[in-house]
Amino acid sequence: MNVTTPTINGTEVPVFYVVDEHDHPAGSSTMLGFWLYLMSDCLIFAMLFATFGVLGGSYAAGPGPKDLFDLKLVALNTAMLLFSSITYGLAMLEMMKGRVKSTQMWLGITGLFGLAFLCIELYEFHHMIHEGAGPWRSAFLSSFFTLVGTHGLHVTFGIIWLVTLMVQVARFGLIEANQRRLMCLSMFWHFLDVVWIGVFTFVYLLGVLR
Repeated sequence: MNVTTPTINGTEVPVFYVVDEHDHPAGSSTMLGFWLYLMSDCLIFAMLFATFGVLGGSYAAGPGPKDLFDLKLVALNTAMLLFSSITYGLAMLEMMKGRVKSTQMWLGITGLFGLAFLCIELYEFHHMIHEGAGPWRSAFLSSFFTLVGTHGLHVTFGIIWLVTLMVQVARFGLIEANQRRLMCLSMFWHFLDVVWIGVFTFVYLLGVLR
């Protein structure tokens, strides 16, 4: 450690700094920062699940889960997201082999599955609102639309991010920076998968069984 004494307004001020600071692996701060972001997202969804747990039984004499939820449609929607997680995993395997075209292909398929998931979810929302079961109808519906809608908004941003990375890979190939970005998106995408399994179980299945 070195000590220097620069002068400020005629007064010497000691400054301490490390001469032989060790190097950090490339991208280490990016991965750490992204893990911190995911943890903050976990807290957000934990609060939304807790809110639904408290308000999910307050129907205000309106329709409940048994009246509104079509489990076959929700199961199809769940399958779309699960398949997208599988195809993203295949894209990562191709990325590790340095195959740009096949990586792009599986990323594109992942985006299509994600888009199908969003379309089914929007159809469900539209149908419920058309039946008079909008988020203003009861505390149950307010908490439902907030939780499921927040997840859908995350999927939307994930698809935008996916398309952006596909453009980056097409322009610059599977350089180290793009691989790191694809790994971050992989964590984000699988995180959304886990959250949706919680939504499917806690909101839809348990809601119908109440």
